Amino acid sequence: MRRLISSALKSHGADYVEIRIEDHERARISFRGKQVDELSTAHSVGGCVRALVNGGWGFVSFNDISNLEDHVKLAVNQARLVGDSGALLAPVEPVEDIVTPQLIKDPREISLTEKKALLEEYNNIMMGYSPKVQTTSIAYVDRYSKKYFANSEGTFIKQEHCDVGANFSAFARDGDNVQQMFTTTGGITGFQVLEGLHEDVRDVARRAVECLDAKPVKGGQYTVILDPGLAGVFVHEAFGHLSESDFIYENERMRDLMVLGKQFGAPILNIVDSAALPGQRGSFKYDDEGVPSSKTHLIKDGILVGRLHSRETAGKLGEKPTGNARAIDYRHRPIVRMTNTYIENGTTSFEDMISDIDEGIYAIDAYGGQTTMEMFTFSSREAFMIRNGKIEERVRDVVLTGNVFETLMNIDAIGNDLKILGGGTGGCGKGGQAPLPVSDGSPHIRIRNVVVGGR
Repeated sequence: MRRLISSALKSHGADYVEIRIEDHERARISFRGKQVDELSTAHSVGGCVRALVNGGWGFVSFNDISNLEDHVKLAVNQARLVGDSGALLAPVEPVEDIVTPQLIKDPREISLTEKKALLEEYNNIMMGYSPKVQTTSIAYVDRYSKKYFANSEGTFIKQEHCDVGANFSAFARDGDNVQQMFTTTGGITGFQVLEGLHEDVRDVARRAVECLDAKPVKGGQYTVILDPGLAGVFVHEAFGHLSESDFIYENERMRDLMVLGKQFGAPILNIVDSAALPGQRGSFKYDDEGVPSSKTHLIKDGILVGRLHSRETAGKLGEKPTGNARAIDYRHRPIVRMTNTYIENGTTSFEDMISDIDEGIYAIDAYGGQTTMEMFTFSSREAFMIRNGKIEERVRDVVLTGNVFETLMNIDAIGNDLKILGGGTGGCGKGGQAPLPVSDGSPHIRIRNVVVGGR
């Protein structure tokens, strides 16, 4: 493979050329109720070439890697036709490396029959918990990838990667009242992340049934505590995407808002993106431009100090690459993406955090939400009222809305119980590329003056 790639990189006539060759093995299983919805395996091989000529990009993707030199010529010719689009690559040191995953239990060594049997156990636990559990949903995916990356600057990297994830959902019904609860698991160290989840899935069914008795929350403005799951989704969706530098340099309004050195929160607030965390779904040693992973402080002591870069965005903004150029596979060019994005630990215990709240809301995990520029809306998966410093009755239909910059300024307590979460079969979506494996997380955080929609 190296000889093939090295030969194709000779005499290309471009300012810069890079080649990615990828080999992917995948297994997928899903249940809907008691029925197996999918049971499949797949294997794909392909590659892509990016070429830069006079500031213009050419990109070609393909499945036939034997004609690699022809694909390079085509990408170079495309780049010449584009003309000067202003692309400029920040410099990085060439790298030669081979990266292999440290797997505890390789999913390729476990049969599809064994995987299905374990998922069926979990499904039967959820279905059998209560007559009120009407149906369930389970999705499982494992992927093993081999990536070869080389460029005209002398970098050659072979990087292997494993990703395992599963989602478990239970749907409970009482008349017209339907409630859903879910949990996820996943990681990059092997199949063992899927084992021993019997109590976890039973708990999913229990909480779905209990939510049937929850009353709709009364809309208003509250002090809200977010658990690590919901706080992690908030920091990823509402703030993390604003830190991706392609978004910043393409949007004049965001350039005015996301000014380095600007205060974004209290001195207790620290937000980080790091692909260098061990074992997380967003972790890797090199990104899809061959740049080493790094820990990037986005907010430090409440001040905006950094943003996420590809080599191109770093070149345009005169900053250093951060190793955040990622593509979901060889059919796509790398763009600026998050990896593992999280709020760092503070010092406040959960008990102290709730102790002086007369009336507030404890919101747990996210069903989902949407962001538009700096405005966000998130629905919590579970929620409880806080009264006189204690967690009280369940409530439902809790929808949090606001402006991310105002919300960051209103964080007045950060817990000491950081959790990084990134399980499941999904990931982040951007620019038509989804799902990209990522993780996010946070300790518990307390936010003042949050607008909560309800009834």
